[in-house]
Amino acid sequence: MRPALWRRRWRPVVVVRPSCCCGWSRRCVEWRVSQVVGEVRGESGRGWGRGYVVVAVVLLLVAVAAGVWVGWGGRGAESDSRPGDGAVAGSASPPVVAGPVPPQVDPELVLGRSDAPVTMVVFSDYQCPYCARFALEQQPVLVERYVETGQVRLVWRDYPYLGEESVRAAVAARAAGRQGRYWDYHEALYESSEVWRAAGASRESLVEVAATIGLDTDQFAVDLADPVLREAVEEDFAFALGLGVPGTPAFLIDGEAFFGAQPVERFAERLDEALGKRG
Repeated sequence: MRPALWRRRWRPVVVVRPSCCCGWSRRCVEWRVSQVVGEVRGESGRGWGRGYVVVAVVLLLVAVAAGVWVGWGGRGAESDSRPGDGAVAGSASPPVVAGPVPPQVDPELVLGRSDAPVTMVVFSDYQCPYCARFALEQQPVLVERYVETGQVRLVWRDYPYLGEESVRAAVAARAAGRQGRYWDYHEALYESSEVWRAAGASRESLVEVAATIGLDTDQFAVDLADPVLREAVEEDFAFALGLGVPGTPAFLIDGEAFFGAQPVERFAERLDEALGKRG
């Protein structure tokens, strides 16, 4: 899902709405600059004067030199010079060192051993095409290479910022989890996204997805209506917003931010680096 073209002038409203990761680099840099000058939430619609831009850039450079980032930051950015589809050259990937307390994780939304040396957290939306690309292409390879070998624990966090349909889909996946089929339904949602999205993520369309993977559809429909599941999705959403995640797919690899549906090799580099630090 491609975001609207950016205006030539930097505006303080650039983080009002997250985006799919087809424009990560510029969005994240503008977001950080607007945070530095303390105008992230401004909605005046006026362009910044040249003086504001100069001050913002200077402050940003000072922050980088000091090894401190605002927002998704901690000890400086690392440049990704070889982005894949869904990413832009120069994408910053600083670690997150502080943030809100994460909600309790449903065990069904976790793959891998609890004692795996590295944890990879995924923030995703079921309507985001770049999230679908990761889930259907990169994730299976990473699971086979790192999760099934006991090296990495993968934790899924719902970030349904694209609307009510995304929330319903996330709730449905958790309902499938009550039958021990979260990941099967998760994959089926991405594979059939055009169908259930066209139906507005209606109850019927989500039940149909459940039927395709052989779930007890009567029980699934009951669980789909359980408000506890929606609350869990909303808690994940609030957690991601609290961290300042500006779009999807986004990842935390042992606390370090990584963005976009990158090639498997880029994920492997980051995971190998994290594993190396663990000894």
